[in-house]
Amino acid sequence: MSLYLALDTATDLGSVAVGSPEGVLAELTFSDRRHAAALMPAIDEAMRLAGADWNAVSGIVVADGPGSFTGLRIGVATVKGILAVRDGLELRSVPSLLGLAWAIARVVPGPVAALYDALRGDVFAAVYDTDGTTVRECQAPTLLPAAELARRIPCRPVVAAGDGAVAHSAAVRSWTGRDPVGPPAGAPRASALVELLAVEGVTKRIDDIDAFEPTYGRRAAAQDRWEAKHGRPLPDPDGD
Repeated sequence: MSLYLALDTATDLGSVAVGSPEGVLAELTFSDRRHAAALMPAIDEAMRLAGADWNAVSGIVVADGPGSFTGLRIGVATVKGILAVRDGLELRSVPSLLGLAWAIARVVPGPVAALYDALRGDVFAAVYDTDGTTVRECQAPTLLPAAELARRIPCRPVVAAGDGAVAHSAAVRSWTGRDPVGPPAGAPRASALVELLAVEGVTKRIDDIDAFEPTYGRRAAAQDRWEAKHGRPLPDPDGD
């Protein structure tokens, strides 16, 4: 059986899983924004728990955003590092909000809104409807003020999940008619990324690994502060 390593570092709660479309063999989570220190040990432990070595791994699937700027950068940098020393592994990506919605849809039928807290009163939001074998995108990932969820997103979900749903619970209740599902139940799960490999047309194959970057959803606050202070765009570190 060909295995995949799955990583989701889009929020404060990170997750790693090992498995195939036929089943997940191991999954670990870590929190408190410890992604830089915890990610590689979590990968090693997930591989150990799965009883797998790298010879059995065919590829990596990663949540590519939107979400935490730092978390996403750590996840993608780790993936690139692994692929640099292990030839022949396939890389696939999944929108991070879809991974969360898929995990919630395991137990809640109907359209699910996935909301990550984007700070400044905003949320990263998407709505997906799935029957466990197909996915319908009701609302593509977007950044918007939480207070405008009901007005700006035409499809009404049966439930909203994620740290953004909890941070803006009043807006979510008026939109869905129910309390939000917050972490840990309403948190991203790397196991969902593994399961989504079996859904046709959902994961995206990344061929140009060097050029691959996450979908951050907005610019980093640090970049905005630097440019406001200096009155000019932040220089490109590659010199382009």
